[in-house]
Amino acid sequence: MTSPPGPWTTATVSGVRRPLPRSVQLRLDVADRVDHLPGQHYVVRLTAEDGYTAQRSYSVASPPSDPLVELFVERLDDGEVSTYLADVVEPGDTFEVRGPIGGWFAWDGETPALLVGGGTGVVPLVAMVRHARATGTEDLLRVAVSARTLAELPYADELQAAGAVILTTREAHGIRPAGRLTAADLLPLWEPGQTAFVCGSAGFARTASDLLVDLGFAPSAVRVEQFGPSGS
Repeated sequence: MTSPPGPWTTATVSGVRRPLPRSVQLRLDVADRVDHLPGQHYVVRLTAEDGYTAQRSYSVASPPSDPLVELFVERLDDGEVSTYLADVVEPGDTFEVRGPIGGWFAWDGETPALLVGGGTGVVPLVAMVRHARATGTEDLLRVAVSARTLAELPYADELQAAGAVILTTREAHGIRPAGRLTAADLLPLWEPGQTAFVCGSAGFARTASDLLVDLGFAPSAVRVEQFGPSGS
């Protein structure tokens, strides 16, 4: 199941929030929008007055039923696009976008899935959770997410409300001490017929994927989206 990418078009910023330090949540009104699937992403392209362009891909956090496209952007000090989006953009501003893009990492909304995210890698998983809530299919999803601290986890309240297992590596969370994701965290979430969706940094994605395969997932049933210097 795929959704064809649309052409380059104009996005108008409808809302700007900064729920976490060094991040921004953008609500975009996309002209001639093509409906996306949970897990897909958009490319944002910025053009300077001298014609220089820079572009970056960002996962969609909103469900397909949302009339606006929601992106969550982590500000990187050397990021040509993220610094502008986090520091400069205001409601009413416009820039170019293209999407939705990606079919491999898209959840069909009809089959069981195990979602595993690290840091801002939870963003496309939030779209899946929101879609399940909108369609009454929450029972199809099991979710485990990891962050340094709860305060640094995007959409933490929403993920907790959805019953996600939350792991923190720099502080205890509930009765669980600080620590990285383990097979013991994932095993209770396993159900027959699941597809696993893993999103996070290259290191997190590799570790989580290995854990899932070791637990018995077929490699073809583990779909990975990674970011960072060695990300895709």
